[in-house]
Amino acid sequence: MNSIPAVAAGRPPWPFRRLFPLLATVVLIIVGMAGTIWGPRFYGKSAWALPDDLWGTMIAAQRLAHLNLGGLYTPPTQLVSLPGAAIILIPVVVLIDAAGLRLGLPDAHAAHPGTWLLAGPYEVAISAVVLFAADAIAERLGVTRPRRFLLAAASATALWSVTIRWGHPEDAVATGLLLYAILALSEARTSRAAWLAGAAVAVQPLVLLAFPVLVTVVGPRRLPGFLTRAAAPGVLLLAVAAAANWTATIHAVTSQPNSPRIDHPTPWIYLAPHLADGQVAAGPARILALLAACGCGLLAWHSWRVGEMAPSAPSAPSAPRATGVAGATGWSPERLQELLWWTAVALALRSVFEPVMVAYYLWPPLALALIPASRDWTRLLGTGTAAVVLTFFSQIHWHNPWSWWTPMIAVLVLTLLLARPSRVGLGRVSRGQPSREQPSRGGGPRFGASAQVLPEPGEQFIADRAP
Repeated sequence: MNSIPAVAAGRPPWPFRRLFPLLATVVLIIVGMAGTIWGPRFYGKSAWALPDDLWGTMIAAQRLAHLNLGGLYTPPTQLVSLPGAAIILIPVVVLIDAAGLRLGLPDAHAAHPGTWLLAGPYEVAISAVVLFAADAIAERLGVTRPRRFLLAAASATALWSVTIRWGHPEDAVATGLLLYAILALSEARTSRAAWLAGAAVAVQPLVLLAFPVLVTVVGPRRLPGFLTRAAAPGVLLLAVAAAANWTATIHAVTSQPNSPRIDHPTPWIYLAPHLADGQVAAGPARILALLAACGCGLLAWHSWRVGEMAPSAPSAPSAPRATGVAGATGWSPERLQELLWWTAVALALRSVFEPVMVAYYLWPPLALALIPASRDWTRLLGTGTAAVVLTFFSQIHWHNPWSWWTPMIAVLVLTLLLARPSRVGLGRVSRGQPSREQPSRGGGPRFGASAQVLPEPGEQFIADRAP
């Protein structure tokens, strides 16, 4: 009797398996909307507390919906990301137009815009892709449901800063796509991973910092195809926008202007090129962060090489050996969680080198660091607490280049250290050791090198490479 139908029949339905991110999304929408509408009354204001940056991107999305490609990077859009950031908002913009609502920047004459009642829940809903991706990876890592509940709660709390507070769903969508790309790599789906990573870049190029880590686990023969597919979506969208308005597109994408008078200047402000209207160019500093991410990739590669060369427990005679890269037998859970941690470190480099910071810049490494930490209660509680503290502590309005940036980076480093996987077996492929990790769709081990994967109750699996 074939065991694959038994696996499918015994697999819980999707809403049950993703119950925690579903609940976290609903709670974030309800609490977030209530906080923006009724929260200001507690400190004597009548206007809704709306995210400042969402509206310009929505105007860019409206221009795309009306095929006004030349206006994508012209005021008042203030768009500096790739066009994917506006594309993901087109559905809600079309809905706003159909409802006959006017889309504009909130001001004293529009303190309670009806567009927020549609845009708010929508941006949280699409941003929740990162919650579902994190839960999917945690499930593959064999994380228990109580820890997955805490993971979803901590992740949703940190997500508040990106969505409800600042209105940047593109950061969350890109990070979620990156997580699904990592999951696809761990399952030897290199082509799928490349397209997902490319879509992430097209939405928010900050995920480029993760590429030096990702390429270390892609086989040399697959690397050209991986990079070509990953580059295609962003290059295509940018070429279309540049053809429509070359000057505005290139200026916005390359200079990455930011205002130190509005946001938090860092010590790097003294070295950043200054632009008109008191703004500075963040582009050169982000190139420096990308170079540092290449060094992070080398460290990750070295860590895995050392782990693979280290002696391990003797394997059973019939135990298959997992490949060092995303291969036929997949990855061990230890390898996946280490890749996540190194990717979180790479994404954190943006905050280290940024000349002008905004609180939500700190979020992407927090989202990734929580996942490997979820395999252990102590690390999850410590990392979750640090992530929540950093999320709310970063909202304070300090503009001295040292007084805000220094404690934020210190807490971010502490969060990454708390999330760091144990060095025992790190980077090493398990050989012949039984595991209780979740199975793959085909019934065999998803990550691994173990000779036998023990099934969960009510499920039936086959050994790796079994006939």
